[in-house]
Amino acid sequence: MMQKLLTSFMFCATLLMGCSAHKLEIQQGNVIDPEAAAQLQVGMTKKQVIFIMGTPLLTDPFHQNRWDYIYRLSKSDHSEENERLTLFFDGDALDRIEEIADVELTDK
Repeated sequence: MMQKLLTSFMFCATLLMGCSAHKLEIQQGNVIDPEAAAQLQVGMTKKQVIFIMGTPLLTDPFHQNRWDYIYRLSKSDHSEENERLTLFFDGDALDRIEEIADVELTDK
């Protein structure tokens, strides 16, 4: 009787160990390739920028000369990686580049 109880307990304990909470890593936005971002130069046309970086995640209808490339990775350990690349244009030419990369935020 004791042997069956112990065996049942061990079986249940083994099953419960496999029931840990698992959170998938979730990627959102444009993956910002550092090598591609390094190719950007002031004076490039919008078509050249799209060829290098792809289409921007956000184009503000009120500020059409600003393009935002945003990337967010939510990790299984509840930390986040956030990157943002903002490009400003003067007409059709790239005027200014602002980059915020590798910002880590942790939920506590």
